[in-house]
Amino acid sequence: MKNFSPGTAEAPTRIHHLLDGWAHGQPHAPALKDADVALSYLDLKEASESAARQLSELQVRAGDRVLVVGENCAAIGVLVLALSRLDAWSIVANARLSAREIDTFIEHAGARRVIYTCHVSADAQKHAQRHGAVAQAWDRIGTLWVGPLAGEVQPEPCAQAAQEQVAALIYTSGTSGAPKGVMLTHANLMFAAASARDIRGLGPGDLIYGVLPMAHVVGLSTQFLGCIASGAALLLEPRFSPAALAQALAQQGVTAFTGVPAMFAKLLDWAREKGQALQAPALRFACVVGSPLTPSLKAGVEAALGLPLHNGYGLTETAPTVAQTRIGAPRQDCTVGFALPGVQARVVDAASGAERASGEIGELRVRGPNLMKGYYRNETLTREAIDDEGWFNTGDMARRDADGALHIVGRSKELIIRSGFNVYPVEVEQVLNAHPAVVHSAVVGRTVEHNEEVVAFVELVSDAQLGEEAMRQYLRERLSPYKVPSEIRFLAQLPAAPTGKILKSELKTLALQRPK
Repeated sequence: MKNFSPGTAEAPTRIHHLLDGWAHGQPHAPALKDADVALSYLDLKEASESAARQLSELQVRAGDRVLVVGENCAAIGVLVLALSRLDAWSIVANARLSAREIDTFIEHAGARRVIYTCHVSADAQKHAQRHGAVAQAWDRIGTLWVGPLAGEVQPEPCAQAAQEQVAALIYTSGTSGAPKGVMLTHANLMFAAASARDIRGLGPGDLIYGVLPMAHVVGLSTQFLGCIASGAALLLEPRFSPAALAQALAQQGVTAFTGVPAMFAKLLDWAREKGQALQAPALRFACVVGSPLTPSLKAGVEAALGLPLHNGYGLTETAPTVAQTRIGAPRQDCTVGFALPGVQARVVDAASGAERASGEIGELRVRGPNLMKGYYRNETLTREAIDDEGWFNTGDMARRDADGALHIVGRSKELIIRSGFNVYPVEVEQVLNAHPAVVHSAVVGRTVEHNEEVVAFVELVSDAQLGEEAMRQYLRERLSPYKVPSEIRFLAQLPAAPTGKILKSELKTLALQRPK
């Protein structure tokens, strides 16, 4: 593994080592900034060291799990690095989750302490009050609220090897039943950070716009640790606002931004509504993650920002990135690009495991240094997901171009079989999203007697007047008959997670509720 920063004499073994070299090499360079706090690299190092001492005084031990409930702010970054210094595990949870979800994480993880960033989140304040947390002052980051000690929980064993020691426990979204806690090691996260730095060409002087929640793997790994690995600066925002993003692009010198497609779609819609062109004089890298990129959105963003819109693919279990388009070779299509150096990807027949030929759709399996240690407290699920040769079954359907570029066709669980024909939701969504009146859309399946139906949910641009029959006619001209949705519903806003990713689980429930 390469050295990550100046002053690093040996290969780093913990994520806080990414910071320490830069704190020595460029101590006064900006590192993290939110609405209240601005930290240089030296500030960040000293704040994380102070927080580690304070956590130790709060009886946090090596191997303990500590839950941080909040929304994006510098304090979360400080705590993640401080916990790394103690060999404790970070669990960042978005404060916008329900009380039931937060309590499930606390119980499943066996959290030793819970810390709340109430200064940036009213939702965090509600959780803190519910759990009897008390306010404490922390060096350089202000007041955080600390929950009671769980004295009965036991620490996990620690390992010196970066490949074995867990750095972060991330709970996957959209789970049902028992939670799936993904164990990511220091080696996983450092590989991901280095990949983010190299793929994006990040370095000192870059300013990254950080609105992807640090409670999710892209926000924590690619966005935060990728910044720290490169000596860049990160401007943290707790929630997405197209107006705030437009202002930052125009006036604050943002050079890199990664977001989900819905963020870019809402940015374009905001600009149309305001009747003004987007200005991004310093921006040199823009990328979508988290959901499929459509040709219409790619073309719209590239025209508005004047630079290529890159695409990437990953999962929580792969820390997250598996594939990414390259900054020096932008694509005209919507491929997710090529597997990262060191990461292997295969498209196989789900039943036999035989590799599919170029252009054929199959199940995507991956392995590499980015692959999780496993699911916490669930060895059975881990064995089901990762085979004896270390291949992880992503559950995604993909095809590979002749040049090796990957296209994600959809989730195997999202495949709709209508009258014996396969319907991949992403294909229908791409056609819907190409309509000039559509901000974005989501397509789900609905089980009916002996068959499945295709149901589309659509969010329109402001003041658009478009009926279901007009949309259906538009689709008939562009899709095979069996792919045209049985029902099209228009919503003022599609339900979305804090990341901006559309919650298809909620839409599936809604699809079962027939309109009156």
